[in-house]
Amino acid sequence: MGKIGVAVIVSSWVIAISILVNRIVPQPYMDEIFHIPQAQQYCKGNFRSWDPMITTPPGLYIVSLAHVASLFPGLFSMKVGASFSDACSSSILRSSNGVLAVFCSILVHGILTHLRPSLSDRKVTLRTIVLALYPLHWFFTFLYYTDVASLTAVLASYLMSLKKKYFLSSLVGALAVLIRQTNIIWVFFIACTGVLDCILIQQKDSAVLTESSPSQGKDAFSVSSQDVEKGSNLRKRRISNQATTFSSPIHQTIASTAHSSGFSHEVLEIISRLWQFKWEVIASFWPYFMIMAAFITFVFWNGSIVLGAKEAHTVSPHFAQMMYFSLVSALFMTPVHFTIGRAAVLAQSFWKKNKMVSFFQLCTALIVGFLSVHFFSIAHPYLVADNRHYPFYLWRKVIKFHWSMKYLLVPLYVYSWISIFYILAKSQRKTWVLLYFLATAATLIPAPLIEFRYYTIPFFFLILHSHVDDDRSWLLMGVLYVAINIFTMYMFLYQPFSWVHETGVQRFIW
Repeated sequence: MGKIGVAVIVSSWVIAISILVNRIVPQPYMDEIFHIPQAQQYCKGNFRSWDPMITTPPGLYIVSLAHVASLFPGLFSMKVGASFSDACSSSILRSSNGVLAVFCSILVHGILTHLRPSLSDRKVTLRTIVLALYPLHWFFTFLYYTDVASLTAVLASYLMSLKKKYFLSSLVGALAVLIRQTNIIWVFFIACTGVLDCILIQQKDSAVLTESSPSQGKDAFSVSSQDVEKGSNLRKRRISNQATTFSSPIHQTIASTAHSSGFSHEVLEIISRLWQFKWEVIASFWPYFMIMAAFITFVFWNGSIVLGAKEAHTVSPHFAQMMYFSLVSALFMTPVHFTIGRAAVLAQSFWKKNKMVSFFQLCTALIVGFLSVHFFSIAHPYLVADNRHYPFYLWRKVIKFHWSMKYLLVPLYVYSWISIFYILAKSQRKTWVLLYFLATAATLIPAPLIEFRYYTIPFFFLILHSHVDDDRSWLLMGVLYVAINIFTMYMFLYQPFSWVHETGVQRFIW
């Protein structure tokens, strides 16, 4: 089916559900009461206006302006809007996320094709459609939130990096930061993975092979297909002059690092090659460095990472977030992580090594988990007071069901992380897994509020790099996602309720 087929399928449900949502909930709801009026001010050309309750930069509103501008001639001819500002209605602004969701599915298809070139088009299409149904991403496609635009920009930046188009990747990365400032972490992650690919994977050029002597060629270019798959998982293709990673008068050659005997060996190898090719790295990745410098300057100037409502979004050491993320992500991949077969494989691989070392590692993980939930579990005022969000009920009915419950869940958190590490380690280098873990931690730990929306980007990086080859697992995940989406949308649209202390209709939301 390809990208066009994916776009058609995703568009079909985006259009249908958008019409339904706009018919039943025509007025801004929840965070939309801040985002939609702010975007409408931009539509009027009032770029100096700013709502102090908005915490994110204006990237979403800028994208929406371009979206409305593309639709305005048609809207004007149909007399839907007499002016540009009139065209910026709630439904039109929401539709910008619908368009971005379709574009996001195309990006996911491209990334999967690039990472897994051996997959058939049918398999790639299946995986793409399932990921487009991911509940946190799917639900906010129909509201004017920053989540869909944020994910789309990050994935676009990542795809450009995979294609060695680092300048374009950095430009899109800058847009991602303008949409949500925590995306600076994922831009940095993308830059780091790009550097790893460049210094560890030799792009084999036939011209270099011809010029090299047989013995030199054998030493420099003996790269097994397994090494390439584990190192970069990039689509195999002929390298043109534009795709050559480092161009210089003398073609530098970097042999692909073999599957190292240990993590320390891999780190030392990376440091050595990074120093050897430091000038080439700087020449290719300087735009990312500029984005980092600009962001650090902004934080010092602003006094905080958030723009508005700073008192409610102070940086806090919320280490328990990592526990919640592991379990939520593993549950959204239940057919992969929570099976008897997977538990048996994990137990076998865990004890196959040095039993004392494995026991020590398990005890350390459990201790860290217990300390995280005991000392670094935060009950944000928004979490305990707002019964419109599902985390409110999970917090009260599960975690706070009994004082011991948060400790009883720790083994489940640890199991989820072990399973996640296991599946990633099968296809990624240890340094890649470490970078992913650190990026996820840097994104989630400072956030005091439990919002499953924050898990979307790390979840997508996780599942895109988890080589799940079983179509049955993907189909089961698709069924799970559809069931969750039907439930959450039904609750949102058809089960409204009221607060005694406040007028208006309230609705359940993620």
